[in-house]
This record gives sequence, C-alpha cells and structure tokens, in this order.
Amino acid sequence: MSGLVDGRVVIVTGAGRGIGRAHALAFAAEGAKVVVNDIGAGIDGSATGDSPAEQVVQEIKDAGGEAVINGDDVADWAGAENLIKTALDEFGRLDVLVNNAGFLRDRMLVGMSEEEWDAVTRVHLKGHFAPLRHAAAYWRAESKAGRPVDARIINTSSGAGLQGSIGQGNYAAAKAGIAEMTIQAAAEMKNYGIRVNAIAPAARTRMTVGAGGAMAEAMAAPEEGFDAMAPENISPLVVWLASAESADVTGRIFEVEGGKITVAEGWRHGPSQDKGDRWDPKEIGPVVSELLAKAETPTPVYGA
Repeated sequence: MSGLVDGRVVIVTGAGRGIGRAHALAFAAEGAKVVVNDIGAGIDGSATGDSPAEQVVQEIKDAGGEAVINGDDVADWAGAENLIKTALDEFGRLDVLVNNAGFLRDRMLVGMSEEEWDAVTRVHLKGHFAPLRHAAAYWRAESKAGRPVDARIINTSSGAGLQGSIGQGNYAAAKAGIAEMTIQAAAEMKNYGIRVNAIAPAARTRMTVGAGGAMAEAMAAPEEGFDAMAPENISPLVVWLASAESADVTGRIFEVEGGKITVAEGWRHGPSQDKGDRWDPKEIGPVVSELLAKAETPTPVYGA
C-alpha cells in the first residue's frame, strides 16, 4: 500500500528524540526518505556525546525505509547549508523541511542572562531561518530553471510563542518570531511552489517533563487508555502538511495536542476608531477604553 508521502525527501531537525523522532518515523512509515538531523545535545543545548540519530536511522532501516544521519548545527550558517546538501547528495532532491530542533534555558526575564537569551533565540529562531533560507534558495533555483517545485516547510512554534509563558521569555519570544516568520515566508515563497506552515505542539518530551511542577504532572503518561501527551500524536498533521494534499494550505499555524487540531488565529485588525485628524493625548483615554471594551479578551499567558 502506498504512503501519503511516497518518494518525498524530508529533512527533520532535532530528530533524535521526542517529537522530532516521532516525525522521522512517521515520515518513513508513509514512504518518505528521511534525513535525520540531531547534534546529540541536552535539553539546555549542552553537548552530551550521545548520537540518538543513529538509533532513529537504524529503526527506519530495520522497517525497510531509507534514512541518513546529519549532525550539523542548524543555527550555524554553513551547517544549515550542509544539511540541505546532505539531502541533495544522498537522495538527489529535497521536498520537505521540518524545523523542529530546540532547547530551553528557562528563567524570569528580570534574572535572565544575555547568554541565556542569545542561546535560546539562536537555536530556535536562527535555527529555523538558516535551514529555511538554504532550502528555499535551492527550490527557487529549481523553479527558475523551469523544474516543477512542490515543496513544504513546516516550522515548530509553541503555545508559549502564541500566548506567552511565565519564566520562558527567551523561548516565547523565539517561538513567536517563528510563527511570524512562517507567515512571512509563506507570502514570499508561494510563487516558487513552496508552502510554509507551522505547528504549536503540546506533548511529553524531555523539555516539558523537565519543566517540573504542574507541567510535568500534566505531561505524565496515563496508566491505560489514549496517551494524549505522546509525541506520536503530533506527527500525523506534520506528515499531511508535507504531502501533495496540502497544496492549498500555507501561512497557517496549527495548535495540536493529543487528538485535537486547532487553527491558531493570531494578530489581526480589531476594533478601531478614526478621528480623521491628529489625536490630542488628553482625548485618548476614553477612546482606548471603548476599543478595549469591544475587543476580544486575550488568551491568558501560561503560568500567569
């Protein structure tokens, strides 16, 4: 029986564990050839010496699929370029890029160090942009050469990026940037045959369990029945977004948790009042009060 993404070449970053691993296995099960990218880092980004990507590749091969390892740092410009080159060298093409890699350095903003800010925004935001840019350059060249392109980029945002999360200012800012970059890239790349979407997943991983407290309790595996927090629940949507069936979907962010898929509705024009002239500062108070009374109440920040 043919799979949904038969023959498509897919890169999944951060695919050694958790959600990324689930993506890689799900893509292989649906017929894709997979580049499994992972640098073997801890949840704080520190080197561990582990190579979980090898286990994922072997698992795919044992099941009769095709996969290769890539150990490049996705937030390094040359590393991201080599990641794309790996797919082209090994499989002769690239059809799908799934940006998933990331880690946490949680702290309240008032106590956060410059290094903690830079490290998290680098791996998440730049670690999405650099592979996206190099992949898009390849697809644009293919399009300009007259070769048909049916490419997909699936980015990974977060509920923290869409609603905020207390104690995760660096992570939330980076994930919000990823959501907006998704919308931007979708608009810029559509004419080249590239569709760009993002997910905001909720699942049990090293990062969520490691957060401790109520978060860890919410992520605990049930003793029986449907495991709503299993990472494998996230991947079916990602595989579908990577398929030919999603050709009409671009510039969207989907929240996904367990068996629930939600279309996120982000920044958009709300209530307004136009004076037709410059406002006097003393006039603003009642106007803002009236506008806020008409506006939707913002979704609460996680942990607030």
